[in-house]
Parts: sequence; structure tokens; C-alpha cells
Amino acid sequence: MTGKKIITMLVLSVALWQGDAFAQTTTYHSEKLIPVVDLGPYQAIGVGVSSQNRLFVSFPRRGGIYRYGLAEVVNGQLTPFPDKEWNEADADSKNGFASVQDLFVDAHDHLWVLDSKPAGGSGEGKFKLLDINLKDNRVEKTYHFEDLDKAHSALNDIRVDTEKGLAYLSDPGLAAIVILDLNTGKTHVVLEKTPFTSADPDIILAYKGTEMRDQSGKPFSSHVNGIALTKDFSYFYFKPINQTHLYRIGTEYLADPSLSQQELAAKVEDVCEVGVTHGLEADAKGNIFLTSSLDYSIKYLSPDGKLHTLVQDDRLLWPDSFGVGTDGYLYFSCAQLQQEAAWNGGVNKAQLPYRIYKVKLP
Repeated sequence: MTGKKIITMLVLSVALWQGDAFAQTTTYHSEKLIPVVDLGPYQAIGVGVSSQNRLFVSFPRRGGIYRYGLAEVVNGQLTPFPDKEWNEADADSKNGFASVQDLFVDAHDHLWVLDSKPAGGSGEGKFKLLDINLKDNRVEKTYHFEDLDKAHSALNDIRVDTEKGLAYLSDPGLAAIVILDLNTGKTHVVLEKTPFTSADPDIILAYKGTEMRDQSGKPFSSHVNGIALTKDFSYFYFKPINQTHLYRIGTEYLADPSLSQQELAAKVEDVCEVGVTHGLEADAKGNIFLTSSLDYSIKYLSPDGKLHTLVQDDRLLWPDSFGVGTDGYLYFSCAQLQQEAAWNGGVNKAQLPYRIYKVKLP
């Protein structure tokens, strides 16, 4: 098993370096890629699109210029959402944003806002989840993850199963999936530190010949990160960034508290090899979308199991979170994480402006 893994990683390493060398001499450009809004110096990650194609964008506190935690794009401009008070409040305030990481619009047009600020080496992290009804833009409920290990958790992405009354969250800090019962507010940590949720230490991301390492030389690594929930609530897809395989599990098993961790792990399916990817999303046709920064692309896995490239363009610098519009477009952010000062010797190399893009759905 070990020998096979090393061979696989060697092949991957060659492929990445060859792809990177090719990228240095080839400019990717696609007329399919449509800029939606310029965000100036504000780094966006989360994207949510309602049934009425209202566009919401979240801005975590990652050390750059900060203005709003959550905004709606209205006539091409950022409008603080759900109101100014939430966005102007102190990061430690009960009704203020610490660091909005991800957004998700559920089947009933509720906007779920994951406010997630990991501990960062000391103390406890700050986590809450807002349920905002988009009919009146009111916060209906706030979850505080009281029973979560806040010293080690790093909640990243969220998907909401309105059929079962559950929220599924990726937690790269715990290398696990966190299941939140929306009725009781209690959490259940599953698949913790399994081969499906843990990063492969042999995979090191590299851009234009430079490995993505911090100032101490430690390479970027993320356990389970991107997640997707099929529109029929049947399957939950997930993967670490530092892995090349996509996994899924039937939600009927995630919703069954009687299953042991071993029994649950046995239900996980290895879907296929998709390469190093970040964000995931599913559409009504059963396509699973994946963002890939190494080759500046958005890919999708169609229901027949084939992997396609939807768009490839040099402007796709760490394409990240998705929102699916009813207007036939896929919306997404480009977070430019590999350009951050933390990975470039203290120098921020972001190519401004940050933008939200869209591309026609297949």
C-alpha cells in the first residue's frame, strides 16, 4: 500500500510540475468567464445565490483590508447584510461578525451564514451559524456550537439538509465532518481523522515553480474542506484540498446516530480521482462542480462519472466558493489564497481587484 501511494504521488508531482511549466508559457483565456462585480481590495470567499438570483458575498478576516463581513450585491455595489449593525459591530459582539467563512442558500430560500474564526494557536475559536429568512431578511435563529471543541475546530463550509433538519459542515481543524441538529442545536463529529478526511502530507501545492510554504517553511495543507450536497439530499460529497480523490456518503447514514464510526466509514465511497481542488457544489442536474487553482479552472463531474473542464482562465486565482443561480449561471469567488502574504515571505501579491465571476451552467 505504501509503495503504491509513493508511486501515485510521484506521478502526481510530475503532472503538477509539467502543468505548471506549461502554464508559464501558455495564457488561458475564455470568453465564457464573465466578471460580475469588482470587489476592490476586499477578499471574498463565500458566495450564495437565492432563487430570485440575489447575490450574497462573505468576507473573512484574514489579515487584509476589511470592510464588511457579509454583503449583498445590489446594482453592482456592496450593501451590508443583513444590516449595517451586524457589519459594524465588534468582532467579539454577539450580533457581529468575527470572520464570515461560508454561505449557503437552502431549498427554502434561507441564507445560512457560517461565522468561523479558529483559535489560531491559543484560546478558543469563535463560531456561530445564522439562519436568515430572505423573505424579510431577518435572522431567525443563531447556533453557537456550544458542544464543539473550540480549541481545535476550524469550521469551513456548510450545506443544509432541509429534509432531515441537519447541517453538514467540513472541519479541517478536526479533520472531520460536523453534523448539526437544527432542532436541538447539538453537534455530532463523524469521520474524524479518517483517510477520507485527512490531508495527504506528500501533496504540496506549487505555483509557477514555487511551493506554497509559510515563512517557517511549512507547506500549505488542508484536511477536509470542500463539500457538496445533492439537490435531492441523497448524497454528501467531500474531500481535503491536499488529496486527489473525491468521496461521498449517503446522507441516510450521516443521519443515523446508531452507526458507529467504523460502520459510518465503511459507507464512504471513493468516487474518482479529480486532482487537487477547493470548493464543491452540486446543481439540479446532478453535476458536481470543483474549483482548481493549480490549472486555473472550474471542473465538473457529470452524472455519468466523466470529469469535464467548464472554464479555464488565468484570472481564476484560487477559485473558491460557489453559488448556483436559477438564471442558468454558476457564480464563484476567487480568493487568491496563494497570493497572500503568509505564503509569499510577508509580501501580499494579490492581483486587484478581487472579483466574483459567473459562467454558464452546462
